[in-house]
Amino acid sequence: MMGLSNTLLAFCLVFSFLNFSVFAIDVSFDGRAMKIDGERKIILSGAIHYPRSTPEMWPSLFQKAKDGGLNAIETYVFWNSHEPQRRQYDFSGNLDLVRFIKTIQKEGLYSVLRIGPYVCAEWNYGGFPVWLHSLPGIKMRTKNDVFMNEMANFTTLIVNMMKHEKLFASQGGPIIVAQIENEYGDIMGAFGDDGKQYVNWCAKLAQSYQVGVPWIMCQQKDAPQPMINTCNGFYCDQFYPNNNNSPKIWTENWAGWFKSWGNRDPHRTAEDVSFAVARFFQYGGTFQNYYMYHGGTNFGRTSGGPYITTSYDYDAPLDEYGNLNQPKWGHLKNLHLLLRSMEKVLTYGFSRNIDYGNMVTATKYSYAGKSICFLGNANSTNDAIINFQNTNYIVPAWSVTILSDCYKEVYNTAKVNAQTSIMVKKDNEADDEEEPYRLKWEWRDERFEHMKNGLVEGSLMSSNKLMGQKIITNDTSDYLCFNMSKSDPIWGRETKLHVKTMGHVIQAFVNGKHVGSQYALNGHYSFDFEQKIKLKLGENQLSLLSATVGLANYGANFDQIETGIHGPVQLSGRTGNVIVTQDLSSNKWIYKVGLRGEQQELYNINNFRKWKWYTNYLPTDKLFVWYKTTFKAPIGTDPVVVDLMGLGKGMAWVNGQSIGRYHVPRSFLKVDHNTLVLFEEFGGNPWNVKFQTVTVGKACGNAYEGNTLELACQGGQVISEIKFASFGEPKGACGSFKIGDCESPNALAVINKQCLGKESCSINVNELTLGPTSCKGIENRLAVEAIC
Repeated sequence: MMGLSNTLLAFCLVFSFLNFSVFAIDVSFDGRAMKIDGERKIILSGAIHYPRSTPEMWPSLFQKAKDGGLNAIETYVFWNSHEPQRRQYDFSGNLDLVRFIKTIQKEGLYSVLRIGPYVCAEWNYGGFPVWLHSLPGIKMRTKNDVFMNEMANFTTLIVNMMKHEKLFASQGGPIIVAQIENEYGDIMGAFGDDGKQYVNWCAKLAQSYQVGVPWIMCQQKDAPQPMINTCNGFYCDQFYPNNNNSPKIWTENWAGWFKSWGNRDPHRTAEDVSFAVARFFQYGGTFQNYYMYHGGTNFGRTSGGPYITTSYDYDAPLDEYGNLNQPKWGHLKNLHLLLRSMEKVLTYGFSRNIDYGNMVTATKYSYAGKSICFLGNANSTNDAIINFQNTNYIVPAWSVTILSDCYKEVYNTAKVNAQTSIMVKKDNEADDEEEPYRLKWEWRDERFEHMKNGLVEGSLMSSNKLMGQKIITNDTSDYLCFNMSKSDPIWGRETKLHVKTMGHVIQAFVNGKHVGSQYALNGHYSFDFEQKIKLKLGENQLSLLSATVGLANYGANFDQIETGIHGPVQLSGRTGNVIVTQDLSSNKWIYKVGLRGEQQELYNINNFRKWKWYTNYLPTDKLFVWYKTTFKAPIGTDPVVVDLMGLGKGMAWVNGQSIGRYHVPRSFLKVDHNTLVLFEEFGGNPWNVKFQTVTVGKACGNAYEGNTLELACQGGQVISEIKFASFGEPKGACGSFKIGDCESPNALAVINKQCLGKESCSINVNELTLGPTSCKGIENRLAVEAIC
């Protein structure tokens, strides 16, 4: 028996060693590419941030990324979400970083972990915990022992967590690259030599962890070896690393841009993104990451700022809700699959460049008897005719043509052959006679406490000066109330209140009555608030409610930007013929953090019976009101949003979970009974609020001959009508297609047969499938408009 036990033990040890050897991945790099187990690889990655989605969404998002031709997922690590209070950590729910990385691995993808821990990311305070601001002697992102100790503590926590779960590639996990710091080179000059020493310290810290995968520093031209410096931006084709032995890596290809309150939705075309990607690979790039691939939602109070929306859609290939953003997703998918099919040629091949002038170039890669060629035209207005290897090619302006075997055109960035989806919002459908969007409302006032005997109920502290809002609130609420009382009979009827504030919103009350409000315009931080007020003889009470709309997240010393009312706070009035101004800034101020409704947790489903809600005389266009209603989950699987038409600024919770403003993840919902709680700050009317689903309403295609056009609805819907179809020389765009000078007479009938009644269909765009066109001297195209 002892002999058998020893044999089994030896077998288990050998098996364990073999098992680890099989799954451990050797990640290295040279001047051409990242190397996985010694083989150069093309890495096509996309940013998906775990706190901007939900665990239930992650598998679908990763699968869509994989279907779109990606082989890696990138994310930041968000320090302030994980350590909201010093040494108190949270990795639950959508902050479960380990679950996120393991889900990436389960989907068969690599992971890029950008620890930072500064992230920028349009995230509140750049991802820094606000409590850092209050540590004595701290100076952030520079050679400062207080800051470096805190940064090292959190970074070590994350690295050790990943190690413990064996998530680095050297342990058999999916993480092939890690990042330390973030875009520091953009602001390093403000810190002088201390900034340089800080960068070197960051590099040594990263190397000390011995994680077995390379470390990167983005936007850091002087990144110390062996850190790999990388590029962020809209175009990185002309970027080259600071060391010939480092590969050319693009950590942030900005697929779009973020939204700001009051501004138009940003848009970057599929043609421009693909042009940038193709140029990058034409000029030797082998690793690129989209920022963002799925932007998602800034749930709760996570939006940076000021005035960045809770939607972080970013015009990414996957929209805020996880839908395919077509044609961007499909057009890039075709490019990704093509690039990955050329992996050996692009990473091992010899390259030769030809410059035709006027920003027109050709690049040929050759390896093991195979070749691939790029024809690039960076002229933004003029098409180019390129004679390449005795053949003429027309390359549209601002585009790249890719030739397989350096002969046949297989892709051009300006020719989109993917579906264009027109998304629609559908009202919640009922399974009974009652329409759920006719919601029944209850309400409560947000009551502001009056001062009694020089005190305010629930106040945190008092001071004879105006104090910074970040210090007082510690980021536990957007709201801080400044209260004071003043006994002075000299003021007459012409009294004016003047407040200087660093924003972002101010609401003023005199003796419990609201007298005015104001917010900063055009993204500015500071403004002056002036309002005529009436004071009574004797004691008067002044309350100033200051609200932040996202803390600054970018720039040198962004953490030092003040928020809240910093003064002066003044009263001016006429006494006889004399105008007197009195500064109240040094009076005794009593501070109260947050709203009463926040402290009572009116949004918490366990507290609904604890506080009285009213059903009669629903107030509308009234400031500071809490609203509550119930609703049924919309049927189907399409993403859910709440349309808050008629309301202004405020907050929203579904079943106790803060949704930011509009997106309601399906995992937040129950089938029959759900509760929506709204806080309305500026005054609005909730009667128009309703729940909707987001889906494809119309699928259009405008594909070139020789390609395959794929049309698809979503959420179980089928193609119910082919509103337009023409193969030949169609004119116009989706919604306004017209027949050109020539076309095939068979196209409509063929597409009706292939697509009607189906959730999706594929059409080979050629005359064999769609019939002859009799068009002369043109490149045939197929235009389709399908209704879902």
